[in-house]
Amino acid sequence: MQHGVAGPAHPHPGHPGHPQVPQAPQAPGWTGQVPPHGPFPATPPAPLPPAQLPPAPPAPLPPVTPVTPAQGVPAPPAPDTTGHVRLPPGGPVAMPSPPPVETGTGTATLAVLLIGPAGAGKTTVARHWAQRRRVPTAHISLDDVREWVCSGFADPQSGWNDNSEAQYRLARRTCGFAARNFLANGISCILDDAVFPDRPVVGLGGWKRHVGPGLLPVVLLPGLEIVLERNAERSGNRRLTDEEVARIHGRMAGWYGSGLPIIDNSALDVEATARVLDDVLARSIASPPAW
Repeated sequence: MQHGVAGPAHPHPGHPGHPQVPQAPQAPGWTGQVPPHGPFPATPPAPLPPAQLPPAPPAPLPPVTPVTPAQGVPAPPAPDTTGHVRLPPGGPVAMPSPPPVETGTGTATLAVLLIGPAGAGKTTVARHWAQRRRVPTAHISLDDVREWVCSGFADPQSGWNDNSEAQYRLARRTCGFAARNFLANGISCILDDAVFPDRPVVGLGGWKRHVGPGLLPVVLLPGLEIVLERNAERSGNRRLTDEEVARIHGRMAGWYGSGLPIIDNSALDVEATARVLDDVLARSIASPPAW
């Protein structure tokens, strides 16, 4: 028998042979096949670098048993994650104070007729009230509409006649049409006119026909001295004689006892008068006057 030659041992027939020894798992890339050029490879394969070895599977975590707090004992609060400063515990939140009750006309859509003698300040107050409202409101001045007539204007100061009377009626119908148009489009309006209580058909009756029964009339009637003083500051055809102002003011006194609300603005400025007017109109909305 020749020694020194290493080769695979062939068991003799009938010999049990050597016991089989389990082999270790081979690294990736090594197939365990004998190369075709010999019983062993010329050089053993180089081991793979550690980075290419497959990662070992993580060890399984032990099961977590949930801890249930005792009956009636609250669970501990969650840790504060907003920072290193611990927040104070929450407390009851107070209810906010209710907003103040809205006074005046608010956002109501309405039509107003402001009545007063020349110099009462009705045009100035009406414009100021319309400008300060929180909803769209138009101011329609009868004198402004009447003065749209440039050629052939009938000035009552030159004498009251059929022509001046017809122009006043035309101006009132025009104002009434404008008021209805504003109201139909959701815009409130306030008109001002020197309506006399002793002419109900031409005065209040005419405005009710032109605008509608929902019109709210309010009388602005300061003292005679205040009216004369304000009339003296006017110019053009809107300034009347003292005798005419006194005569108109005397006729306006007939509104007392008529049931219409009356505002004496002798000691009030424009801003204060507009606030009083808004409060009076709010009461008129709640309880409309009979007229």
